Amino acid sequence: MRALSTLLLPLVWSAVEVPATRLDVREDLHFPLHARATNKDGSTPIYKNPDAAIEDRVDDLLPRMTLEEKVAQLIQGDMNGWMNFNDPLDDTLTFNQTGLELMMSQKAGSIWGGYLTPWDKFVYGVTVGQRYLIENTTLGIPALIQSEGLHGFTNNGTIWPSPIGLAASFNPDLLRQAAATIADEAEGLGISHVFAPVLDLSRELRWGRVEENFGEDPFLTGEMGHAYVTGLQSGRRRNASSSATARMAATCKHFAAFGSPQGGLNTAQVSGGERELRTMYLKPFNRACVESLSIMTAYSSYDGIPAIANTPDLRNEWGYKYWVTTDAGSVDLLINQHDTCDTRECAAKVTLENGLSGEMGGGSYTFLTLPDQVRAGTVDVKYVDETVKAMLRTKFTLGLFENPYPYEDYLSTLRTQETRELLHSMEQETIVLLENRNNALPLSESISSLALIGPQVDRVSFGDYVFFNASHNGISPLAGFTQRLSNTSVKITYEQGCELWSNDPSGIPAAIAAAKAADASVVMVGTWSLDQTLLWTPGTNATTGEHVDLSDLGLVGAQLQLVQAVRDAVPDKPVIVVLVSGKPVAEPWIQAHADAVVQQFYPGELGGLALAEVIFGDVNPSGKLPVSFPRSVGTTPVFYNYLKGARFIDPGEVLDDGSLKFGHQYVLDSPVPLWSFGHGLSYTTFNYTDLQLSKSTIGTDEDFSVSVTVHNTGDREGKEVVQVYVTDLVSSVVTPNQELVGFQKVNLTPGESQKVTIHVNSTQLAVWSLSSKFVVEPGKFSIKVGTSDQTFLNANLTVG
Repeated sequence: MRALSTLLLPLVWSAVEVPATRLDVREDLHFPLHARATNKDGSTPIYKNPDAAIEDRVDDLLPRMTLEEKVAQLIQGDMNGWMNFNDPLDDTLTFNQTGLELMMSQKAGSIWGGYLTPWDKFVYGVTVGQRYLIENTTLGIPALIQSEGLHGFTNNGTIWPSPIGLAASFNPDLLRQAAATIADEAEGLGISHVFAPVLDLSRELRWGRVEENFGEDPFLTGEMGHAYVTGLQSGRRRNASSSATARMAATCKHFAAFGSPQGGLNTAQVSGGERELRTMYLKPFNRACVESLSIMTAYSSYDGIPAIANTPDLRNEWGYKYWVTTDAGSVDLLINQHDTCDTRECAAKVTLENGLSGEMGGGSYTFLTLPDQVRAGTVDVKYVDETVKAMLRTKFTLGLFENPYPYEDYLSTLRTQETRELLHSMEQETIVLLENRNNALPLSESISSLALIGPQVDRVSFGDYVFFNASHNGISPLAGFTQRLSNTSVKITYEQGCELWSNDPSGIPAAIAAAKAADASVVMVGTWSLDQTLLWTPGTNATTGEHVDLSDLGLVGAQLQLVQAVRDAVPDKPVIVVLVSGKPVAEPWIQAHADAVVQQFYPGELGGLALAEVIFGDVNPSGKLPVSFPRSVGTTPVFYNYLKGARFIDPGEVLDDGSLKFGHQYVLDSPVPLWSFGHGLSYTTFNYTDLQLSKSTIGTDEDFSVSVTVHNTGDREGKEVVQVYVTDLVSSVVTPNQELVGFQKVNLTPGESQKVTIHVNSTQLAVWSLSSKFVVEPGKFSIKVGTSDQTFLNANLTVG
């Protein structure tokens, strides 16, 4: 401890570099410089008082810190600096003291811990790190311990469906509960900061990370993002202060517009204006993230300005007061990609002063230049102070100063039966029935045999951001169907037919033979991703995931050939195609020729079982598309909420016999999606009646509600998503042809009816006006209940 104090004392003076006349100011401080964690009068420092207000604690702690200590709060460290997590199976409980001290002297604000490692070893490493900070540093400031949690805690936690699948549930309450279990699993191990949710919009489908988003729509994305943030953060860590209001920091990312890069290429520029930014890309963040305890900026630039140097909306307009961090290595991109800086000093200065954000690892740690820059007068220390205050505020809100440690009973919240049951429900609700000709589904147990065909049958296809070998915890479709049919007389025959990644058709004849011998065939094809180890390993292949971008949205290799061969071989038997994917698959032939089409976005651990339950009718599918499906990559973008005048339709077509039918939009294709946002069929039928508005005329600042009665007119229990869309009929600027403004999922038994009322805020009618502000303009609005491509009922609303 003496050596550490000796090291710190000179830093106090060197950080100030003031003439001797300034010493009187120092003498007036209420704490001694040789013991900065105490008060001169012997009272307890406010920052150590768990009952004090958070802002008072922040204001008390900040002036006690040296410049180096402040900057260390801004730079992400890494547990691998004192632990050895290189072997995911090694369980040796030892640490490197030298590495620990060096790490905490320079990079102590947040610590990356997203490793696959035995739980007891991870707990040991967190305990060592936090105990050192609390007991062996002058001020005892704990660190945020960080990991991934995009769709499950990534150190052998429960894996949920990828976010695009979670969004297909259209069930924010279920997602809130799911996010709470992710926090449950991480919290006990000492983690306090999770890098999720992703709120990028899936408007550019070539981009590899579509699977990480909640879809193409800002309202749905905002609602699902808010549910995730609420579920993850709600509660309080054990033995935390009474002022602590969260147990885990969510991280909304990537601020902002990251998901629409030019050409669909990861980290490429995003082109657009302020109106598009505010009316589309910022809305989900504003809804979900104002109370999120952290936000991560994007790698890309928007309208020529790097995102990490352009976050005034967060701090100035929204009053965001918590932690903002860059993405890994993104500060260096100012030098080596954006070319807006030529030195590390410039990159650090620009990022700090324009974003008030910290620096994640993965680069050259440009923020290490900040102490010298402050002393030289090129960076104003006020920017350092304001950013440090955001970090401290986040830590006090989490109660980390009282209890930053793992829990002794951490095993009690990991991979529980309750979590598994909740996961099972989510898996069932994420499956979308796209086509069902002649009620081909559900299949009956009375059939004698079933052919399971395709490269997705005997495979657990998780999305990216899962741990190495996470698929070992999952149930494949083959295993799921086997389990589901184990007590029946249905015989299963499995043929792979082809590889996901190969043009080799040699397995197709065996698949044809299996289809001919069976009463029905389920053909499973799609895209694939990899875990976070394999995805970045040279020589591996994938078609979705981070840094995996596509120029074609069709099936890869011999997959379409396999589907066509099976369909042609058994024209009089049911052929069901299941698309297992992380993004829309553009294959109009399948839409036109399969008896039924089922979409399963990358599932979680129970996806194979849930799929079998849907196919055989144990579960009535209730998922809806969070993203529209194009006919080909050339017809993109295909999002439903395009601006008026953006989608003229005069389609052409290439017929099955090869003949050509010419049109204009497009010459040989159509801009109309195969399946549009909000689409999803059921095994029962629903009818809508009695559409009512709470008021037919409202003021510009009045909210309103839309009520409708939904009837289950079929013979099965089912869940329906009531969707409300609005169109501004005449406006001062061009507005979307329609926008989702509300939805609610309801469960109805056969013959049951339910009145559903959906509240709409007046601000949802606002446009970003010519005067550069949001305005609700007087006029008429069309209110529609249906899906983005269907109208069940509509009414007119007048805003006066």
